[in-house]
Amino acid sequence: MTRSYLGYVSSQTTDFIPLMTYGTATGGIGAAQSTGVLGDGYTYNYLTFTGDGTLTVTKAGLFDFGIVMGGSAGGSGHPSLTQLAAGGGGGGGWMQVTLYLSANEAIVVGAGAAAASLTNDTGSGGASGIKSLFVSSGGGGGGYSVGRNGITGGGGGYNQTAGTALYNDATRTLGYNGGASRANDVNNGAGGGGGGATSAGTAGSGTQAAGIGGAGGNGYDVSAFIGGSTLTKGGGGGGAGTSTGGAGNGGGANGGSNGAGSAASANTGGGGGGGTNLSLGGAGGSGIVYVRFRV
Repeated sequence: MTRSYLGYVSSQTTDFIPLMTYGTATGGIGAAQSTGVLGDGYTYNYLTFTGDGTLTVTKAGLFDFGIVMGGSAGGSGHPSLTQLAAGGGGGGGWMQVTLYLSANEAIVVGAGAAAASLTNDTGSGGASGIKSLFVSSGGGGGGYSVGRNGITGGGGGYNQTAGTALYNDATRTLGYNGGASRANDVNNGAGGGGGGATSAGTAGSGTQAAGIGGAGGNGYDVSAFIGGSTLTKGGGGGGAGTSTGGAGNGGGANGGSNGAGSAASANTGGGGGGGTNLSLGGAGGSGIVYVRFRV
């Protein structure tokens, strides 16, 4: 066989190695939608999974996956300290990967973490991904004790200690750290914001009686993957404040202003807002999975 055949070849005559192309598939919440021409010069069709489902491969080939993990809940206020503001929940972050598939795959969409009681710290958001190959868990919870670590965004902190995004190194970043609470105040009145997909949460500020919660970190603009207008996912929840709650970003919810934190909406991967004044933090938002292929 000679080099006149389509495929990858060495400098010598070699066996045919097929050129890898994109496949096609169905599944998710409806028919495939077009991205239009993206920044890479290609047009794709994409499928959207807002819950667990099956990707039905109708033609083997490459598929691009855009994955948002479940967001974590904001921390709840301390059970006995009225002027204590908890941190916002870490966002679910963003992962993009290209895989070759020749058979159907089960898609998993992570749940947002439920709001915690006043006596318990929140857990991490649920995992999203491809069940047989990999899943990645979501953001860390905001704490009234310390911010919890997450694979993606770290939870906003209390007592000056924020959670860390554990999958953040020189080779790949899925999310960023949470912000610390207001400094130099054991019974602080301003929790830090949860870390988001593209930036860290900010620290709380102000005074104990007039605390201002930190803002959640920014989410990822998924329009770069699916086209259309700006649509951010995986942002951090705002920290609570005894005066003013911090703003959530990129799907993250606002922190409580001397009260309960707001819950993040479904399929945003956003972190919940922190609570204060003996009030609960908000629940995290569930994740979402996009699958695209070139047309």
